[in-house]
Amino acid sequence: MSDEVQIKGEQGELVVVANRLPVHRTDSGWETSPGGLVSALMPILQRRRGVWVGWAGTATSELAAFTHDGLYNVPVPLSEEEVRDYYEGFSNSTLWPLYHDACQQPQFHRHWWRPYVAVNERFAEIAAREAAPGANVLVQDYHLQLVPGMLRQARPDLRIGFFLHIPFPPVELFAQLPWRQRILEGLLGADVVGFQSRNGAQNFIRLVNRYTQYRGVGSSIDVAGRPVQVREFPISIDYTNIDRLAADPATIQRAAEIRAELGENRTVMLGVDRLDYTKGIDQRLRALHEILRAGRHTVRDLVLVQVSVPSREKVDEYIEIRERIETLVGHINGEFGDVGKMPVHYLRRSLPLEELVAYYVAADVMLVTPLRDGMNLVAKEYCASRRDDTGVLVLSEFTGSANELERAVLVNPHDIDGMAATIERAIAMPRAEQVRRMRSLRQRVRRRTVYDWADDFTAVLAAAGTGGPAGGAVAAKTTGEKR
Repeated sequence: MSDEVQIKGEQGELVVVANRLPVHRTDSGWETSPGGLVSALMPILQRRRGVWVGWAGTATSELAAFTHDGLYNVPVPLSEEEVRDYYEGFSNSTLWPLYHDACQQPQFHRHWWRPYVAVNERFAEIAAREAAPGANVLVQDYHLQLVPGMLRQARPDLRIGFFLHIPFPPVELFAQLPWRQRILEGLLGADVVGFQSRNGAQNFIRLVNRYTQYRGVGSSIDVAGRPVQVREFPISIDYTNIDRLAADPATIQRAAEIRAELGENRTVMLGVDRLDYTKGIDQRLRALHEILRAGRHTVRDLVLVQVSVPSREKVDEYIEIRERIETLVGHINGEFGDVGKMPVHYLRRSLPLEELVAYYVAADVMLVTPLRDGMNLVAKEYCASRRDDTGVLVLSEFTGSANELERAVLVNPHDIDGMAATIERAIAMPRAEQVRRMRSLRQRVRRRTVYDWADDFTAVLAAAGTGGPAGGAVAAKTTGEKR
């Protein structure tokens, strides 16, 4: 991108750069999207004359910038070919599986890399144009790992933060990436690089030391005299909102209806996941099959509700996992179901948050068993909804949330027999033990919310050295009128 960036009259003091805008289009116009990131950043953005730069979600040539709910949104156009190669290709068929322990074979295609570079450059150019002098810029996630370096080159006056929402892999896996040095140097354009866990931060520093000319010690990397802070910032949820919904009489009534529909005397287990091969849904179903086959539980006393939210439905790997899961559900229901009673109720759709919280309230056991996950907020939402301190959270060891929610019942999702035994332990757990565990889990989730995450990250970024090579304030190479 060009070193010369035109600055216009109305720029943001805080700019969020993310793959998606915080809104989506409906028949009646733009609507704010649900999610913790949007709700956490929105108050800060509204206070600080914020701008959100992101893709609108459909292939289009141009969309005009617009204001919604007091936030200035700047759409980034993507062509159909770029959606295919940058988004479905490099982002979700190269980086996504690689960063999730290569639980699906990553694909390394040069014809995907070039659009990834081009789209990152477009995001960086628009962010550079929209940022006021000395602004803070928050770049989000694996789709945009080159943006910090590109922004640093164009606008050295900016404070730049980058946060990765998914896991960051160890040296042995990341080393497979043909463009490993380019990715690392792109991230080093930031003043603060944030990860969900300490392991992710440590992996990044090890990789920088091995594959770049720069050196990191502790939580800091020296980039030609400019310090880059590398920190863990575990993300969380809007605890107050989930707790409020769980206390709502309408939610309590809906939870009672769900239990009545499923059978009052049955243990209700719940899984809520995106339909993704990293989530371990098929392993979870195999564990249920083992439980039912052993005969200690039957369809009369046990039921699983599995909510699977459709995701990336045009990508071959996602078509394959959907077919595999639906086949497993059919086999389990066919083998163990009775007339009017099925062991698995499978919902392949997204639920409104109010309905989802009702399912959390209704469920005796929550199964969160990904093969690898950066954090997993469903686990935290379940805890926040359990206002009577009952319920059991069965949680994969390989989620970021397992580092915080140590009073959950931890499980290795690769061990089908072990997972079956752990689920049976959760089903049989005495109420007193449930209360001790859940009370501790709720306190942990309550103490650190998504708002604390946003405050912590922006505070560290605000304290970071601004701008140029030596970390001091450097004037932007810009032309045109400045405010």
